[in-house]
Amino acid sequence: MRTQVAIIGAGPAGLLLGQLLHKAGIDNIIVERQSGDYVLGRIRAGVLEQVTMDLLARAGVDSRAKTEGLPHQGIELLFKGARHRIDMHSLTGGKQVTVYGQTEVTRDLMEARTAEGLTTIYSAANVSLHDFDSGKPRVRYEKDGRTHEIECDFIAGCDGYHGVSRASVPADAIQTYEKIYPFGWLGVLADVPPVSHELIYANTERGFALCSMRSATRSRYYVQVPTEERVENWSDEAFWNELRARLDPEARAHLVTGPSLEKSIAPLRSFVAEPMRFGSLFLAGDAAHIVPPTGAKGLNLATADVGYLSRAFEIFYAEKSASALDRYSDLCLRRVWKAERFSWWFTSLMHRFPETGAFGQKIQEAELDYLVHSTAASTSLAENYVGLPLEDF
Repeated sequence: MRTQVAIIGAGPAGLLLGQLLHKAGIDNIIVERQSGDYVLGRIRAGVLEQVTMDLLARAGVDSRAKTEGLPHQGIELLFKGARHRIDMHSLTGGKQVTVYGQTEVTRDLMEARTAEGLTTIYSAANVSLHDFDSGKPRVRYEKDGRTHEIECDFIAGCDGYHGVSRASVPADAIQTYEKIYPFGWLGVLADVPPVSHELIYANTERGFALCSMRSATRSRYYVQVPTEERVENWSDEAFWNELRARLDPEARAHLVTGPSLEKSIAPLRSFVAEPMRFGSLFLAGDAAHIVPPTGAKGLNLATADVGYLSRAFEIFYAEKSASALDRYSDLCLRRVWKAERFSWWFTSLMHRFPETGAFGQKIQEAELDYLVHSTAASTSLAENYVGLPLEDF
């Protein structure tokens, strides 16, 4: 097979890149090691920045996100037993975020790709990348007992933290930075109405909690747990009791509980790989960076990478100029490190760290008190939460 851009990974980053390239008349093939059903079954976050919504519109797949997504103009910070609202809309000149599940984003992109008759190869085994340090990169994979090869101009590695793309880069050509946090998030998805119409981020002496949602009838809740904790130790009743203990009286009164649809523990880490380009191979999304979910930046960073990369490919094929491709890594990393900083700061502010004790808790509460009563501090939080605009090449 021959294509212009071979995309590794059929998650939202790879699918969005494929759709944007198709709209620009650039041929692409997506190779995914898992089945389509497996990809759709992954439960992920769903707070979309305006940049992400704009890219979905550019790709022609935003109709359901606009009609079914929940616009949010603020968030609430809970500490010392009381909630305080950060009015993002007024602090950022009218910006907002949209709550719309990543699973639904993936579904919309899959259906659009199928409708266009574009090639996606699922359940591809032993995917390997070759000669991306030359002008003739190739992707090889096995399917149905046969070995297949795709010749291409470029490879886009959108296959996540554990994917083959970053692993294919020689160790001496890449620099990685990582921070592992001493806790994780125990999350429950349930078909119950949200406790509040906006997200509640809770800092308590028992640990962090987050009240989120996927729709008006489906809620997503999290509580901070030690890294060694096991999900098998948590019955639904135990989870709801712990969440209730971390909420304020009003939220406790409005909390509706029910059987969990999904329950899991997600470890928290910060990770960046530099650079994000290696010859004809470009990394995007979780293949290049991971953020703790506190700042709701993971999916939005991935879509921003794809926005930059799709535009760079457009310029290359339309103008026969590699200047935008040459700037891709630097532009992405500027945005990535700002999001890493914000996610690290927000995580450090809201979570209980085992080594800080009562003093650390008091310092967090003092900073939160300053944050909610200072317009400048609230504006900084709001600007980072709603997301920064994409820069021009």
